[in-house]
Amino acid sequence: MNRMSQSVMRAWAGLGARYLPFADAATADVPLGRLLRLSLFQVAAGMTLVLLVGTLNRVMIVELHVPASLVAIMLALPLVFAPFRALVGFKSDTHRSELGWKRVPYIYKGTMVQFGGLALMPFALLVLARQGHAAEVPAWVGQVAAAAAFLLVGAGLHITQTVGLALATDLTPPEKQPNVVGLMYVALLFGSIVSALIFGALLVNFSHGRLVQVIQGAGVLTVLLNGIAVWKQEARGTAHRPAAASADPGFQESWTCFIAGDKALARLVAVGVGTLAFSMQDVMLEPYGGQVLGLAVSRTTVLTAAMAGGGLLGFSLASYVLSRGFDPFRMASLGAMVGVPAFILIMAAAPLGSPLLFGFGTLLIGFGGGLFGHGTLTATMSHAPEDQRGLALGAWGAVQATAAGVGVALGAVIRDGMAALDGGSTVVPYLAVYGLEVILLLAAIVTMTHLIRSPNAASGGMTAPVQ
Repeated sequence: MNRMSQSVMRAWAGLGARYLPFADAATADVPLGRLLRLSLFQVAAGMTLVLLVGTLNRVMIVELHVPASLVAIMLALPLVFAPFRALVGFKSDTHRSELGWKRVPYIYKGTMVQFGGLALMPFALLVLARQGHAAEVPAWVGQVAAAAAFLLVGAGLHITQTVGLALATDLTPPEKQPNVVGLMYVALLFGSIVSALIFGALLVNFSHGRLVQVIQGAGVLTVLLNGIAVWKQEARGTAHRPAAASADPGFQESWTCFIAGDKALARLVAVGVGTLAFSMQDVMLEPYGGQVLGLAVSRTTVLTAAMAGGGLLGFSLASYVLSRGFDPFRMASLGAMVGVPAFILIMAAAPLGSPLLFGFGTLLIGFGGGLFGHGTLTATMSHAPEDQRGLALGAWGAVQATAAGVGVALGAVIRDGMAALDGGSTVVPYLAVYGLEVILLLAAIVTMTHLIRSPNAASGGMTAPVQ
């Protein structure tokens, strides 16, 4: 039996290394098990994002009766910290530790900031909603406390993701980084899907006490997952300790040097425009399906799964292709090109009254977004100077997160504004947003044309073909 078990395990390991899109990321120094353990910080990030945007969004409005406008403001607060991701990445590049660490101290700091926000959040929400004895507390106390909790969670989340990706880049050789990107995104999706199911099951019988337990349990789990993720991942000791006599450049000097690098500004512009284009529909699809196509709630909720499935397919395909030498910005351009017909299908579903076109278009949006996100992040990794990896990934994260938040807000504003101007029309406001997204995707494609390397260019770095 033992011999048979060993044979099965060897066969399973060989199957995984052959077919899983991220299995080839493993090396002799960094085996797959170590990479999977490192990816737990993305699982924790996915859990937190679902808790904020999904579970708490619904609970605050339905069970706690918080005004929707106030909920929207609270959910937008974590984006305030997004522009500081570049600074956080720079600090992790230049951090001096007597233990010889650069990244790990910042991951621990981000984890504790995030835990503090999650520990404070349930009580702040109860005060905000004027529930129980909290009704005696002044309203502004709940607003300030809830704002502080959301800011802390957002700050911690941005810190751990930025520095965690930088650590993953440090650990893997350039030719393996596309598969590492795929692994990190799959972990994020896995954390999002599993935690959504768990939160839903735990809150079936809603009570204020259960809400406190769920949110604080997520905080404890975040500390555990992040602690396991970074355990013995970064080498320590005098061999890795920076020389005390050397003076590091300041952030302004490093940022100027980074932006003056090879098309760095153009890459960030492409990331911002493309992310903006893919993000404006985030809060549109389900209302569009319900108001315009008359779909039931049970059918519109399937759209989230369709988009996630398309994104997973896009990440998997991009990991496989990029690891074999494909240009990452060409991949990002293909993602934007897929997005154009995807939004056209969404628009055509209204006059044709076709839920099938709507669902297929949603799947393609997720697929195109996966190709685009993977391509731009892989390009950022490949072009990052060795001593500025944290800064480069922080800049990518800052632009990506800010553009995503602006896109969601802009889409909602345009929809509401068009509805008011068009006398309450249900179709035209959505079509206006989707049409703008098509234009932005075309602009992103144009922006990326001069970032795509020539097929005859000398290969080097991360995009060299894998033999």
